[in-house]
Amino acid sequence: MQDFKDITDYKLNLKERIPDVAMQLFTQRGILAVRMDDVAQEMGISKRTIYELYDKKEDLLFVVAVKHFKQRMDRMEQAVSHCTNVMEVLLEVYHMKVADFKKTNPLFFTEMVRYPQVKQFLDEQNELMRDHSLAFIQRGVEEGYFRSDLNYEMAVLQFDAMGEYVMEKELYRQFSIEEIFRNLVFVSLRGLCTDKGIKAIDEMLFD
Repeated sequence: MQDFKDITDYKLNLKERIPDVAMQLFTQRGILAVRMDDVAQEMGISKRTIYELYDKKEDLLFVVAVKHFKQRMDRMEQAVSHCTNVMEVLLEVYHMKVADFKKTNPLFFTEMVRYPQVKQFLDEQNELMRDHSLAFIQRGVEEGYFRSDLNYEMAVLQFDAMGEYVMEKELYRQFSIEEIFRNLVFVSLRGLCTDKGIKAIDEMLFD
């Protein structure tokens, strides 16, 4: 007879692996297109088994969203660890976001907000990211790249609104992610810069 501990360890191992498989499917196909059955089939387990570990799809999606966010933050921290100023950080983050967007179905981002538990988590993280953005801008002011005479709380909200507009209007279907960054993000960012910052951004875009 199989030891109960072995069964428990097996289930715990599954509970750890399922979000990784689900994340791969969600980011490839979008969230609504993936059923719990699809995740179970991809793993070679029964639908009953997956529901024993996750009561509903939103519970699994929440774990995926948290894990996906943490992985992105870890990659970003690693990518910018060697940067010496805010402009180098901006360039690294730009490359990372472009690469992430190209390998992720945009529906993954737009459909997450349909799930209340996940949306609450994302809203909380966005609030924290606004604080990080303000601290980052203050660093840029101190380094002489950003102007010191602007309302940056308003500017951060404007960038948030811009991102929401891009996703809501699905501009990524008409334009490449590079075009969106160049024509919206960097043009807007350029308006926040000192002469030193403008020169650095132009070098980033046109070198």
